[in-house]
Amino acid sequence: MHRLFWKIFLSFWLTLIIFSALVMFAASSYLEHTRTQQDIGSMRVRLSEYFNQGQAAAKQNGIEGLKEWLENLDRSEAIPIFLIDEAGQDVLEREIPAYIIARLDRRREHAERMERKGPSHLQRIRLAGGSAYRMVPDFQSITLRRVLQRPRVIALPVAVAALVSALICLLLSRYLTFPLERLRRATQHIAAGDLTQRVAPSMGNRRDEIADLAGAFDTMAERLEKVFGAQRQLLSDASHELRSPLARLQVALGLARQRSNGRAEQELDRIETEIERLNELIGQLLELSRLEAGVDVAHIEKVDMRELLEGLIDDAQFEAESKGCEVKLKNAFSASVKANARLLHSAIENVVRNAIKYTKPDTAVEITMLADRDIPDSIIIKVRDHGPGVPEKMLPHLFESFMRVEEARDSLSGGHGLGLAIADRAIRLYGGEIVAQNEPDGGLSILIRLQLAAN
Repeated sequence: MHRLFWKIFLSFWLTLIIFSALVMFAASSYLEHTRTQQDIGSMRVRLSEYFNQGQAAAKQNGIEGLKEWLENLDRSEAIPIFLIDEAGQDVLEREIPAYIIARLDRRREHAERMERKGPSHLQRIRLAGGSAYRMVPDFQSITLRRVLQRPRVIALPVAVAALVSALICLLLSRYLTFPLERLRRATQHIAAGDLTQRVAPSMGNRRDEIADLAGAFDTMAERLEKVFGAQRQLLSDASHELRSPLARLQVALGLARQRSNGRAEQELDRIETEIERLNELIGQLLELSRLEAGVDVAHIEKVDMRELLEGLIDDAQFEAESKGCEVKLKNAFSASVKANARLLHSAIENVVRNAIKYTKPDTAVEITMLADRDIPDSIIIKVRDHGPGVPEKMLPHLFESFMRVEEARDSLSGGHGLGLAIADRAIRLYGGEIVAQNEPDGGLSILIRLQLAAN
């Protein structure tokens, strides 16, 4: 249990331990190395360089220049260095340890002899006014805190420790995010309708919560694939099976008309109307099943959208006249897309017929071609009616199967809720997009985005 938790916990804990250990080891090593350098020639050379720098600063800017130089040196050097005058005071007014004062007293009588041997850590820095300062390194006052506070000293150990810890964190992040990214992509494919996605095989030999999640995801995807497959098959089979009894009903209706001698004409007309509605519903169900199954997806050709819309308007105008409205094509221009011409015509026709159904009398259903400003090489077909619109909460669900607005359910003109669903499947089948929006001055607009065909 909680295998992933312990991996994350131990990895971060180990990283912190390694980082801290490297810094402490480097600082301690430097500290120990520095404390043993009192009699080493390299340390004397370094102090000699400091002496020359201090003498140059004093000569150029006097006591203020000497103070500024010593302050800068103290901020970068791990070894405290004092400049002590004849009165035993530090130039920066720092407290001088007693053992340094005692050491200076013991060596005072040997100062002249030490100066004759050349620069040393007791050599004097002289000012123009005659005052002189002895440079005294304090090896015993080197502390770990002082080492850690000096960027020049601690920079390299910190950089090495940071590099090692960054590498560990990078590997851990990669180990955690790769399978999660694979799950994210698979989820997007599932949401887009591709129920064949599986992620467990890509997990390799992982044995943690992410691998368990991948297994659960695959089980869910497999179950969804079976359920939706069975649903599509049921719709397809039921639609096919219903065609035969409907055909027999139509034959029986014709015989009933002959034998009734006009005595039940009203009732028979009603039966005929319902048979036609059932026939239309079955046709839509079959079309929806074909689209969801991907039938005819490969039968694509270059379709001129202006010609398609002009032909569609000619057919839709007859239905519009019976509703007391008209259909107009605005801003038409030549543009070609790659699609199945029959499916694309049917999809846009469903949208236009839906608009005709709900637009107000004496208004127009407007079909507008627009260049897409957001996505290059795309066009937008806008179909707008002047009807009551749709409640905002219904807009995201408008293209779901059997989804109808409540007002449409209560009217005789309400359809079966499949027209826009069929249009949505057909448009998305070729990489397009279809959305709905209410217009500020009333009415509903359906926006169909299609990818232009390459020249």
